[in-house]
Amino acid sequence: MTSSLTAERVRRDIEVVAHAGLGLDDFFAETVASLTRAVPVDAVCIGTFDPNTVLLTSARKYGSLLGEDHRDPDWGLLEYGQVEPSAYREMVAARRDAVGLNLLNRGATERSNRMSQLMIPEYCFHDEARLVLRDGDRAWAGIAMFRSGAGCRPFDADEVAFLGSLSRTLAYGVRVGLLSSVVATGAGSGASGPTRTGPEDSGVAHMSPATGHGPAVLIIDRGNEIVQMSAGSQERIADLASGPNGAAVMNPIYGLIGAARRYGSGESSVPPRLRVRGASGMWLVIHASPLSSADGRVGEVVVTIEEARPPEIIPLVVEAFGLTARERDVTQMVLQSVATKDIATALHVSAYTVQDHLKSIFDKAGVRSRRELIARIYFDQYAQRLNDPLLPSGSFAAADGEL
Repeated sequence: MTSSLTAERVRRDIEVVAHAGLGLDDFFAETVASLTRAVPVDAVCIGTFDPNTVLLTSARKYGSLLGEDHRDPDWGLLEYGQVEPSAYREMVAARRDAVGLNLLNRGATERSNRMSQLMIPEYCFHDEARLVLRDGDRAWAGIAMFRSGAGCRPFDADEVAFLGSLSRTLAYGVRVGLLSSVVATGAGSGASGPTRTGPEDSGVAHMSPATGHGPAVLIIDRGNEIVQMSAGSQERIADLASGPNGAAVMNPIYGLIGAARRYGSGESSVPPRLRVRGASGMWLVIHASPLSSADGRVGEVVVTIEEARPPEIIPLVVEAFGLTARERDVTQMVLQSVATKDIATALHVSAYTVQDHLKSIFDKAGVRSRRELIARIYFDQYAQRLNDPLLPSGSFAAADGEL
């Protein structure tokens, strides 16, 4: 571990960066630059999650991983298709913020299938430290840090503890970055340095959402190849792409495939589903289900990609504000245009208390009025359609010409 003085300087730097209102690209780049002063590494990979399912929505890579995308599908299948104590979902379930593979496996990092089948033979990474960026029960991202070479110095207990102590601060920075992407008016921040795979999740809200033709349906065979797809699927897949490598397009999807197989075998009780923002600025929901053939063979998976309904995305945005339970109740009623006195009656509090809640909500959301709060939550994907009728499912009715 670096000196305690350096560690404290890094901690203060990260506090400043987390509260600076940066978009995700800039925030993660600054975070890596700071962290690696205290915990030297050869490579870093940061993945953002859907906080409901801890499934990957995007990845950014630094150091010797820069530009390395071709094994991303294998990583997704290993990470979400098997049970390991160091997998992000298992770490979140155990409320474990940081681990070191060498420490966890008592010097035998190869006990991890992720290490023995991918990281060691492909990249010569012989130790990994992982950090979950968690705020309460919600995990917003994960950071994996690697050291190369069979004789590399393993991550020690002090380094792992230091990383774990930064979990909540870094989670706050991710929430701020997510909100920055929701209301951005220009193109992405374009921070130089990392390779980013997976869908765009910053700075594209000004773009017009792609017009779709209903859900895209993909059939994945046991060899993890797409064998069938519905009409319009290429458009949906293209909207998930942000990098030139074809594997990058499928980055979130392969995690879903692995998770679907675990779900189908009864090893997981969490339905494989995530919310993610496409390159067009449109929020999409991707979910996967295991299939079984007539002869009883298993392994095939159906993946569906469709436009997210407002009820699916609004809670994600509201969660990113970091509201208390009571503030979320007030916000829900504001979205329903309930008057202050009626909110007070429903919650059995005074109108002055409701006003106090509203002031706190406005501060956290960075707005000054109910109108601005509603505009910030109903961002451009839905704002232009707010006068359209809603179906019973919560989806907007199809516009003329849409299926």
